[in-house]
Amino acid sequence: MANASCLGLYIEEHLIKYAKVSKDRDKIKVDAFGLMFYDRIGEAIEQIVQETYSQKTPISINLSEEMYNYFDMFALLTKNDLQRAIKTEFESYCSDKGYNPNVFETRYAVVGNQEEKDKIRIIHVADNKIELNKQIQQIDGYKLSNISPISMSIPNLIDIEKNENSIVVNMEDSTTVTTILDNKIYHVDKIEEGSKDFLTKINLKENSYLKAYEICKNTTIYTSEGRELQEEQAAYLEDIMPTLYTIVGKVKEIVRDNVDKIRKVYITGTAALINNIDLYFQEYLENVQCEILKPYFVQTTAGDISIKDYVEVNSAISLAMMGIGEGISGMNFKNQSFGDKIPDWLKLEVNPERTEKEKKNLGGMFTWDLGRPLDKTETSLVRISVGLILLVVIYCLFSGLLANQMKKKTQEADESISQTQSQIALASNDTEKINSKINEYNNMIKNLEEANNRITDRNKTRNAIPNLLNQIMSVVPENVQLTSIENTNGMHIIINAQSNKYEQLGYLVAKMKTDVILTNVISTAGQKDNNVVSIKIEGDLP
Repeated sequence: MANASCLGLYIEEHLIKYAKVSKDRDKIKVDAFGLMFYDRIGEAIEQIVQETYSQKTPISINLSEEMYNYFDMFALLTKNDLQRAIKTEFESYCSDKGYNPNVFETRYAVVGNQEEKDKIRIIHVADNKIELNKQIQQIDGYKLSNISPISMSIPNLIDIEKNENSIVVNMEDSTTVTTILDNKIYHVDKIEEGSKDFLTKINLKENSYLKAYEICKNTTIYTSEGRELQEEQAAYLEDIMPTLYTIVGKVKEIVRDNVDKIRKVYITGTAALINNIDLYFQEYLENVQCEILKPYFVQTTAGDISIKDYVEVNSAISLAMMGIGEGISGMNFKNQSFGDKIPDWLKLEVNPERTEKEKKNLGGMFTWDLGRPLDKTETSLVRISVGLILLVVIYCLFSGLLANQMKKKTQEADESISQTQSQIALASNDTEKINSKINEYNNMIKNLEEANNRITDRNKTRNAIPNLLNQIMSVVPENVQLTSIENTNGMHIIINAQSNKYEQLGYLVAKMKTDVILTNVISTAGQKDNNVVSIKIEGDLP
């Protein structure tokens, strides 16, 4: 039996990452990989297929605009009841959002509920059928076999230990955060920010998306223990750091809000190619091990391809693995046609020359001389032919009658649907009026609660602010100047500081953490302007 093989294509707006992966029994191997920037996606895909010799190889691609929902169901439901319940929940969700559920192609996965053991958790994924068909048309002419959400495929690259709780942060054009609990995918968070944000900014400066990508790969992030940056690198960090700061902040919230203790954070995607990205994450996620995601089956030695080259196309490798049967099942959005289900060894290639020759031979076999009387065999054939023609005519008449009846019934059904929809519209108007009143009352309640909270916060911070100022003044180094201290809301404090030395600012941040002057202390990367380094420090009053 031939080895299973698949070409994974991770397609973004300007870039395609590709990897051809094969599997021989339990051994997985990356046969070819790379990336390609494109202006015309069809030409780029054709070139990749040619270069990887994948004309007859199944292709696996990513979804582009999927959305995720989560439903809790009782574990004892039968398969049919579960499917009906999921459909009902999704239709209810669409009704609340004003969506038409029929425009979505959906798939779902089932995992155990970590909080309620008698229930199961449904990870429901939906994608717009129009966008899905556009993606399918891009691969027209090739053997497209799998379309999967990247958040569900990327964990394929991890050899997850039993009972390991971890998170995979995939920072491509946008960012997906896949939470894995007890060796199973449990939740997916989508973050709009991603590598596209800073690559676009650098592209505006360099007028080349390829150059912007290479700059990203060669950039080193400043950390509190790192060396001072050169002016050129600092300029690009001004474009990169705000996006990373937003992503790491949201990842920190996901780790903090998770019921189960997260032990490890895997980092991948285009942004993972930035040097020291794992150290940057580690600074903010102190109690969690942070590391770059490396495919578990790739082994490199001196002189071989760098592991970083494989990391660069992690998304494509994971999609290819879905195509060879690895990872979570049931997430393939490609509807299998009859032709897709036929094994390759059963498919016959037609030889046009041979077919034409056979047609001529067959024609000669059935040529009759009409100048002579028909024999008994020929008479029987004519009678059978006439009978078959009569059957076809009768069948067509009955089909026409049935089609007319179906058309009438369809019209009646449409009228009934129209009446039902008008009644639903009236009910919706009543619902909107009720909701309007509810919103008014909720706003009044919210205003009262906010007033109470402001009074409570004012009482809390009355003595806390003077104490904070005294503590800060006792630890501020001589060469550090505090330009502003703000109490933005509640217990949250923002301090802007500047100095001509990075280490003095690092010392100030460290003292505020160790002396517990503020809790949850985070700081931005230093921005240098005319030999003056500025940072922003955030934290909460203890």
